[in-house]
Amino acid sequence: MLLTASPARADPCEGRLPSRPGQQFGGTVRYVGDGDGFCVGNSADPNTWIEVRLADFDAPELHSSDGRRSKALLEQVAFGQTVSCEAQRGRSGRVIVYDRVIAMCHVRGRSIGDLLRSLHAPEGGN
Repeated sequence: MLLTASPARADPCEGRLPSRPGQQFGGTVRYVGDGDGFCVGNSADPNTWIEVRLADFDAPELHSSDGRRSKALLEQVAFGQTVSCEAQRGRSGRVIVYDRVIAMCHVRGRSIGDLLRSLHAPEGGN
């Protein structure tokens, strides 16, 4: 019997990304990939989830010494929560970078970046 490896998927988010600054979207945070990225959607279907890169918070890379802690803090703040987001241009001037929309997102009226800083989440990613 011959076995072949299937390609690994970094995350389950497959929804169409907002492509213009100012576009608003929201839903429930369904998946957290690292300390500054997650998927948001209004249904349980990952094909509708939008992958977000926070505009106002740079977390350490997942494989770094603080990476797992950063992810756990984002899960604490956002996983399962309803968020409202607005697409923004990043440092590169683009709205979509590495298959994620750059967005400012809020939980209960507070930016997720501010909530992470209030928990002293480590900063310093890319």
